[in-house]
Amino acid sequence: MAAYGGWSGKVLHVDLSTGRTWTEDTIEKYKDYLGGTGIGYKVMWDEVSAGTGPYDPANRIVFAVGPLAGTGAPCNGRTAVTSLWPTCSPKPLVATGHMGGQFAAKLKYAGYDAVVIMGKAERPVWLSIADSKVEIRDARRLWGTGIRQATSAIAQIMGPEAVVAAIGQAGENLVPMSVVISSVSHSAGGIGSLMGSKNLKAIGVCGTGSVRIAGDKEQWEKLIKYHLSLLGANNQHVVPSSPQPWAEYHDPASRWRGSRRRTWGAAPRFVETGTCDPHDLNRIAYRTNNAAYFLGDIAWQHTIRGNGCTSCPIGCHTMLKVPDVAPKYGISEIQQNTCAGLNFGRAFFKDFPDGPRGKTSLEACMVGMHLADDLGVWCNYGQMQRDFKKLYYDGTLRKKLGNAEFRSYSWDKYEKGDPSFLFELFPRIAARDGELGTVLGLGTGYLLHRWAISEDAWTKDKDLSYWKMGHPKHHANEDAGQCGVLINLPYNRDAQCHSHSNFTRNGLPIAEQKKLAAEIWGSPDAVDAVGAYTPMNPYKAKMAKWSLLRKELHDSLSLCNWMGPWVASPLKERGYRGDNSIESMLYSLATGDRKDRQELDLVAERIFVLHRALTIRNMATKEMRAGHDAIPEWVFTDKSGKAPFTKGTIHMDRNDIKLAVDLFYGELGWDRATGAPTGQTYRRLGLGRIAVELGKRKLLP
Repeated sequence: MAAYGGWSGKVLHVDLSTGRTWTEDTIEKYKDYLGGTGIGYKVMWDEVSAGTGPYDPANRIVFAVGPLAGTGAPCNGRTAVTSLWPTCSPKPLVATGHMGGQFAAKLKYAGYDAVVIMGKAERPVWLSIADSKVEIRDARRLWGTGIRQATSAIAQIMGPEAVVAAIGQAGENLVPMSVVISSVSHSAGGIGSLMGSKNLKAIGVCGTGSVRIAGDKEQWEKLIKYHLSLLGANNQHVVPSSPQPWAEYHDPASRWRGSRRRTWGAAPRFVETGTCDPHDLNRIAYRTNNAAYFLGDIAWQHTIRGNGCTSCPIGCHTMLKVPDVAPKYGISEIQQNTCAGLNFGRAFFKDFPDGPRGKTSLEACMVGMHLADDLGVWCNYGQMQRDFKKLYYDGTLRKKLGNAEFRSYSWDKYEKGDPSFLFELFPRIAARDGELGTVLGLGTGYLLHRWAISEDAWTKDKDLSYWKMGHPKHHANEDAGQCGVLINLPYNRDAQCHSHSNFTRNGLPIAEQKKLAAEIWGSPDAVDAVGAYTPMNPYKAKMAKWSLLRKELHDSLSLCNWMGPWVASPLKERGYRGDNSIESMLYSLATGDRKDRQELDLVAERIFVLHRALTIRNMATKEMRAGHDAIPEWVFTDKSGKAPFTKGTIHMDRNDIKLAVDLFYGELGWDRATGAPTGQTYRRLGLGRIAVELGKRKLLP
């Protein structure tokens, strides 16, 4: 390890069946996979055989971070959690969830780049990691408690500097739609029941070490400042939402909400965000208020501050204080979350008595955050709520539940938009109580199968946002046309990729975006204005490949793909350019392993193709194009009847998408007929051994 910085140097293995723990050298085995998802996929390939089930003791849960975690690089707080996904249907396949907070940094400070969990404990346990001291401890008194109580109890044992990642009752009860949560509100969806199946309540980490930077300290500090100068607001929106004295452009859809006379009304002292000139790096945290973005102006008076992950100045988790909810619902007046977590509760309702941005909607958010983040229920990027509303309003729930169970819910409260209805619903999901609680907790794919509902009903309905295999789209054609469609093809859950959408939604006029696109992907034709799409061309395929590689790079380095990439910036004097090489600069200086952008992208491609190989092996077929990379029917339809490539529609042309898939596979070096990587591609990426194994199984094209 003397030659490298960044990595802690050890991967911790824990066998809950035997109680044995041991370590192996990170550099020796995993350096060429960076960390995060790279380590996760490598472990799953090496240690989990095809045919293993998600709840089998032989399955692994891999908590892994990258060489930039804990270094001070902006937005380095991501932990990738990789395993066999229990909500992937009709067959569980490898996927990852990602949690923020402080867990990644604390794991590095304790001396580990990853924790690999295997086996199953005989009774409930929790894992204590205090530097080199690793203990499997009795959790029987914690079993049955919520995440907040378990976190508090473990923190009292380990000390206030500890960070805890815990599951709630949903995970204990093997509800597939469950999460693990660290640092109060940072969740990795889909992980809870996997931990529950191993009788693992929580992982507590306390680290007193540090992360060594290989490069010169002054150069590192200069690079960090440079990176900070490129940051926008949440989702790398680089223009403000309203006119500002310094800004050439503004966009009402931007998450850059800070402005003169905008105040955090619930802060302990008076705080005005100000105009947030991008040259003032000390005011980056005032730009974003996701509660105001989703809920409107009412959120400002209830905002305490932004909160977030290690070394992230963005603070996308908004802390809210709503005193009325304490006496009204018996919950804490303070809650925090971002995006889907913030909207968890209100997304179940079709209407509220005072509108979508009124006080009741805000209260539904508070109740939803309280319940979901304590019971550990996952929304599957909002798919649970969309399913629920459809099933209720089309009459399916009344037909399927039976009269007694249906009448046990206060549907009059639900239709009126009363947040107290959530107290009837969430605990039943977490407990697998009744038919409704059970099916909602299964995930969409298994819900449809259980109730004998054709998946076609979901794939034809654009409003459901359903994509395939039990999961929704994640920034698809509504954000980047053909590029968005391509990005949603290869993964086994929602793609969780923001590389493309953070560019197309950054707020810059399309003329400015095209200038940047020409530099990044070789042509201004790589991007279109949203809802004004043009036919497919090779540069859009290059953008799609770049976007996925940036996602895997971020997930493996422990950079936040929700905040990056940083190829656009708020700086007019730079022509709004960001830097397409910031990841390689940070990696090279931190680790001492010098790699330029192309070399680091090659590592990202290795990681991405390893994910594809895992999918092929587990499905036992090379026919990915026909059997895996599905596109829902709603992508090709428009209720208004507008033709594809007509301004104002996002729907796609079938033949054009066929061409898009051909070009995308070609960019990746995959066989166009099957969608499987060729043997040559595996060898080009240093995965020759994998090509040999797949060849023996007749899984090469």
